[in-house]
Amino acid sequence: MYDLIIIGGGPAGSAAAVYAARKRLKTALVTSEFGGQSVVSEDIQNWIGTVSISGADLAESFKKHVLAYAGDVVEVKEGEKVLSLKKDGDVFSVTTDGEHEYKGKTVLIVTGSKRRKLTVPGAEQFENKGITYCASCDGPLFSGKDVVVIGGGNAGFETAAQLLAYAKSVTLLNRSSDFRADPVTVEKVRSHPNMKIIMNAALSEIKGENFVKTLTYKINDEGEPIELLAEGIFVEIGLVPATDFAKDVVELNKYGMVVIDPKTQATSTSGIWAAGDCTDVLYHQNNIAAGDAVRALEDIYMHIHTK
Repeated sequence: MYDLIIIGGGPAGSAAAVYAARKRLKTALVTSEFGGQSVVSEDIQNWIGTVSISGADLAESFKKHVLAYAGDVVEVKEGEKVLSLKKDGDVFSVTTDGEHEYKGKTVLIVTGSKRRKLTVPGAEQFENKGITYCASCDGPLFSGKDVVVIGGGNAGFETAAQLLAYAKSVTLLNRSSDFRADPVTVEKVRSHPNMKIIMNAALSEIKGENFVKTLTYKINDEGEPIELLAEGIFVEIGLVPATDFAKDVVELNKYGMVVIDPKTQATSTSGIWAAGDCTDVLYHQNNIAAGDAVRALEDIYMHIHTK
């Protein structure tokens, strides 16, 4: 019986594991791999305390940090994906694809999300070769270039706002005739002289050689394809939270994100907390995820020791 089961090994799960070890909470960290979404990034420049680091090296640093403190307190169950989470009275059970079951007094869900990917021809070929799903990670690499943002929600416009600080031009392709983003955000971004918005634009293909060069789209999926220079393509078409295993135990919003109390990270179910990109917080970043997990750990510790 563990004091705590942490599900996930990204920045949130790793931060939680280090704090759990220091607080001497008997913990199982269950994760398919360390790193989270940023593991695919070539150059991360906003992980605080580190000027530049690759996603692979960041993932390795998470693992090393956790193992350095783990001792006989934190047991790392790497290479296992959680399939189900159940509650029986005051005890939680986690079952994995490795046919293992772990039982604990509390649970922290930090499974993150995956970016919804483009599916047009060229999208897979040029991923990480001009196509990126993380403006905060990769945006500065495209300084002085003509870039394109795919997506008309708040994330798309926030990405465009970031890119306008250093890109030569930013063109946003919106699939429909209206925006899902807040009107105030839209107006602020579209007023920039280097910003262009194309409505009803259906992306059809991405082209290049060793690196992306152009994309083509059609208006309303009709007529001749229109070619557009794209030295970088930033995709913001939504997230897919990795929370399906918990859907019968905690409250999820309509997007599948875990609903939490932002003061404590507690979920709708007593004994379960959540942090990072799998939750319904407004902003999703590595640094935010780690901080939210630490907040959860503080509350979990108090929950265990004041019962």
